[in-house]
Amino acid sequence: MGRELQKQPQQEMASAVEQLLAVNPYNPDILPDLENYVNEQVSSETYSLDANLCLLRLYQFEPERMSTQIVARILVKALMAMPAPDFSLCLFLIPERVQMEDQFKTLIILSHYLETGKFRQFWDEASKNRHIVEAVPGFEKAIQAYAVHVLSLTYQKVPRSVLAEAINIEGLSLDKFLEHQVANSGWILEKGHGKGQLIVIPPNEFNHPELKKKSSDSIPLEHITRIFPILG
Repeated sequence: MGRELQKQPQQEMASAVEQLLAVNPYNPDILPDLENYVNEQVSSETYSLDANLCLLRLYQFEPERMSTQIVARILVKALMAMPAPDFSLCLFLIPERVQMEDQFKTLIILSHYLETGKFRQFWDEASKNRHIVEAVPGFEKAIQAYAVHVLSLTYQKVPRSVLAEAINIEGLSLDKFLEHQVANSGWILEKGHGKGQLIVIPPNEFNHPELKKKSSDSIPLEHITRIFPILG
């Protein structure tokens, strides 16, 4: 069935894999199909956490059939899904002896840098290991989107230099990126002190705490004072 699935269009392949998972997700016979589907996710820039977790579980039962290349691709795709916790979910299913291999140590380090917002260290480490991350199209854009997400939770106004470091873009490429964000995401550019440029991030409940839901949305205090005597 693996070869047949590989020839089908991506959408048909996705629905066929979904059916396999629904019928018998613990059947080792579907292992080649799931491996093919990982490669399909890479080439078509799609993603299925459920299928990838199922494959990792099957590898636990069939360790001699494990493909470290496939596992590495699953982990890279999981990194691209941040801030979702997919990387940790996948890593939990990977044997420790496999995690100790260099390429997986690298991916774990990259994950740590992303989780702690150390973007300069992340891009430096990624540049030393291009053979791992560049095997998966869309990796750079996905991480840049995550970096922007983190900055939007942290800043009301972000210096151009901080943004450049976080998304690993400079010069004219950064100008084009900013033009796109101004046109599509409501960013505003203004001059900072000296020659620096500041990017004004649209307000949200994290960078503008006053936008959080009013306390009236929670249980009124008088209701709580009525409840406690009853509980007593």
